[in-house]
Amino acid sequence: MSSVSSIWRHPIKALGRESLTSVALKTGECLPWDRVWALAHEASKAKTGKWARCGNFNRAAGVPALMAITAELDEATQEITLHHPDRPDLTFHPDDASEALVAWSAPLVPSGRAQPSHVMRLDKHGYPDSGYPSVSLANTASHNRVEQHLGRDLSIHRWRSNIWFDGATPWAEFDWIGKDLAIGNAILRVKEPATRCMSTAANPETGQRDADTLGALEHFGHQEFSVLAEVIQDGTIALGDSVQVL
Repeated sequence: MSSVSSIWRHPIKALGRESLTSVALKTGECLPWDRVWALAHEASKAKTGKWARCGNFNRAAGVPALMAITAELDEATQEITLHHPDRPDLTFHPDDASEALVAWSAPLVPSGRAQPSHVMRLDKHGYPDSGYPSVSLANTASHNRVEQHLGRDLSIHRWRSNIWFDGATPWAEFDWIGKDLAIGNAILRVKEPATRCMSTAANPETGQRDADTLGALEHFGHQEFSVLAEVIQDGTIALGDSVQVL
């Protein structure tokens, strides 16, 4: 039987990751504090209070150095601390100090790329790549198959998924599309696979592109990794919880 091996949230879309031991999910919402904020660039057409496509934001597909950011969110104060090997640590409140993040991230953005402009916030829905509040589920066995094809170790953080599970066969998650999963006492409905982009080529330790992850996926006949699900029943998920197909 499959079980939860790690849980991750990304408070600012494409800018940092943070591990959790448990999470309380709510029906029709994204994983709490996941991608609540996003860093819009100067060419963004995103509108306040509305979901927008990923191309409106600075992200690792065009700025691979962003992949090396880690984050900690203080839920009580909503302050975030960001770390990057080439930048000093930054602690700030995204709603009150948007300019601080713009200044901190700007040196990481190559010339010729749209420069960071301002921070946007979208509660409950967040800014996932899907147009609906989604939670991403990733299979360790599928990750291992990509590693084996490339002949090297890869960090799971290239995929920026929320909930990782062990104990399934490679690509079993694609058979779950259209089905409901019980994880802990939450129930999620698997909607679709997650199509991947050049973000995954960047090393989460260095922020440098160093792996042909998309070529590896194409070897398996697709460009997808992990699946996207909707929460259809409130519940708490913790490390070690079983993943059951209903």
